[in-house]
Amino acid sequence: MSSLSEFVLVTGMTGAGRGTAAKVLEKLGYYVIDNLPPVLLDQTISTIEDSDIDLLAVVVDARSRSFFGELDAATERLRDRGVTARVLYLEAADEVLVRRQEAARRPHPLSLEGRLMDGFLLERELLRRVRGRADLVVDTTSLNVHQLGQRLRAAFERPGDRGLRASVMSFGFKYGIPIDADMVADMRFLPNPYWDTALRPLSGLDQPVRDHVRSQPRAQEFLSRYVDLVALLTDGFLREDKHFISIAIGCTGGRHRSVAMSEAFAERLRDHGVKTLVVHRDLGRE
Repeated sequence: MSSLSEFVLVTGMTGAGRGTAAKVLEKLGYYVIDNLPPVLLDQTISTIEDSDIDLLAVVVDARSRSFFGELDAATERLRDRGVTARVLYLEAADEVLVRRQEAARRPHPLSLEGRLMDGFLLERELLRRVRGRADLVVDTTSLNVHQLGQRLRAAFERPGDRGLRASVMSFGFKYGIPIDADMVADMRFLPNPYWDTALRPLSGLDQPVRDHVRSQPRAQEFLSRYVDLVALLTDGFLREDKHFISIAIGCTGGRHRSVAMSEAFAERLRDHGVKTLVVHRDLGRE
């Protein structure tokens, strides 16, 4: 009988944070194999299943070079064998990936004649189908290593818990919508505390702003209806073996309304038994 109870396949774009993900999973008790050529996945899983290892994470990425194109076929073979992997896909905006790679002074493993963007374009194409099947997509464009660690711990720290976990992220529309969100809510229908000179320098973490935003009847109606919607979806998510949901709540700048409502929404989710992490992506950018 196989001892393997949880298998996480970590992949994604070069420079998006796969190394950080590997370290986080290792600290959570996973046996982590980094930079495994996809053609060896079958053999590796067979070996692990005969061992005493119950938590496995495998990082597969462009460093395997010519073997990298085998990733999609390798994951298909695992599915045919009945081996279920939770696929974690990490990505970021191209300009951020280029900046990170240049800062590390490393060429892209798939780049032609040293052109970074050639490598990233090829990498995105090779990963297109795997990304579409990912259980969790995390966009690290605006996340530091600590925030990424929080996101991953929230998703993986209790692999035996089959309940739903949630990440609630506040953001500012002026900085772009998070592309990894399962659900997006727009708080710009609420009165903006920015126009109150006493509240403008504060944020949604400060009590006066929280009280101002939450006291709006439409805010209370949103909280009730949106939590009911998540509750409605929970059974479906779990039935599809999806245990992590990412919810993005935005306002104009990501400072007042979205922050206050993200905190309030997270409280409601926790009251419903959903383990919830809150991240304020754009707080402090203004």
